[in-house]
Parts: sequence; C-alpha cells; structure tokens
Amino acid sequence: MKKINSALISVYYKDGLDVLAKTLSKNKVTIYSTGGTQKYLEDLGIEVVAVESLTNYPSILGGRVKTLHPKVFGGILARREVAQDLEQLNEFEIPAIDLVVVDLYPFEETVANSNEESEIIEKIDIGGISLIRAAAKNYKDTCVLSSNSQYPL
Repeated sequence: MKKINSALISVYYKDGLDVLAKTLSKNKVTIYSTGGTQKYLEDLGIEVVAVESLTNYPSILGGRVKTLHPKVFGGILARREVAQDLEQLNEFEIPAIDLVVVDLYPFEETVANSNEESEIIEKIDIGGISLIRAAAKNYKDTCVLSSNSQYPL
C-alpha cells in the first residue's frame, strides 16, 4: 500500500469527517479543500490548503465551479510510473493528489422534498462525479472515498 501524502476533501455531508481529517492531519497529509468543507476543517483546527490557492482561481458561478481545473484533475490523474506525467506535474506546479474524499449532492432527497426546479437543478452534481471518475480512472495511484461509510477504512 502506498503512503497517502495529499488529499482533496470536498463533501456535502460532514458526518464522520472529523475523525478522518484528524487522522490525515496527524499523519502529515496535505489537505486541499473547498468552501464549506474547508471552513469545517479549519474550525476543527486542521490545516487546510484552499483549492483556490492551488488553482489561483476563485470559486465561480455561485459555487458551481470550484474543483474543475487542470491543477486539481492533473494531480488526480497523473500516473506516477509515467515520467512525462511527473515532468508535467513539476512543470505546471501541480501536486500529486493521492486521496479524493468527495460525496455527491443529495439530488434524490431534494427531488423527493421539493418541487422547486431551481433547487433541484442545483443538486445535479458535476464536480463531485468528475472527481470520483478521475480517481477511479487512476486507481493505481489515487484512492477515492465517496461515502462517509468508507471513512473508517
């Protein structure tokens, strides 16, 4: 098993995240995070690198675009055994991301409890599913946790 040196954490549900994040922090894992998750972790006293400082780009469009950036996806998708990938990480100052902790917006729950189209539309997750798929594609180098039920592992 490879050591996890860095993690991207961006979750809707925070249940159980405190134990996972404290464990990562204790093991000197660099944590990148966004918005509400970043604030939650910082309130716990956990050091976090804002994704905005990694990308040099703010969260835009009311939070619709936060992690959809080459510096995030490059870090997740870089194949650690491919020299050209590693050279490009270095060239473009992209940190390798070893762990992605992300869940999806509660679309089904929102549909069941709301008839407001705008609220339902905003619960269609784009970034979360993209992060999950990117980590899955690079499963040899990047681990993904997509549910708080996986945190104890």
